[in-house]
Amino acid sequence: MANMIPKGTTPEGLNAFCDETMVSHLGIQFTEVGEDYICANMPVNQHTRQPMGLLHGGASVALAETLGSVAAALIAGMDKSVVGLEINANHIRAKKEGIVTGKATPLHIGRTTQLWEIRITDEDEKLICISKITMAILEKKIQE
Repeated sequence: MANMIPKGTTPEGLNAFCDETMVSHLGIQFTEVGEDYICANMPVNQHTRQPMGLLHGGASVALAETLGSVAAALIAGMDKSVVGLEINANHIRAKKEGIVTGKATPLHIGRTTQLWEIRITDEDEKLICISKITMAILEKKIQE
């Protein structure tokens, strides 16, 4: 079926791909890959909290952008460049410690754009943040 995440994509492979990047620095770990979604966890700790001790909104956005970008790239294929056009986030509930989980699902998969929704929840599946990201799908330029 078209517009699906390639079979054989694993959380372990995605974690290795993101090693030594901001993704790994924030402790983001991919946990699940489905036909049309991916999930990742992120700890709420000294790397992701703001000075008042709450999960930093920017960390939530970094988790959302990671999930949306990786999911879009998987569907678009390695022969394309995938870049973010716009991201928004609504921070619903504060979080002081523990783990948050993000799940990216597509709202639109087109030839030149993709729109993804990322729901970030806590261990009790309470909504912490909801985000949408629009991705542009571009032809890769040939390096000379």
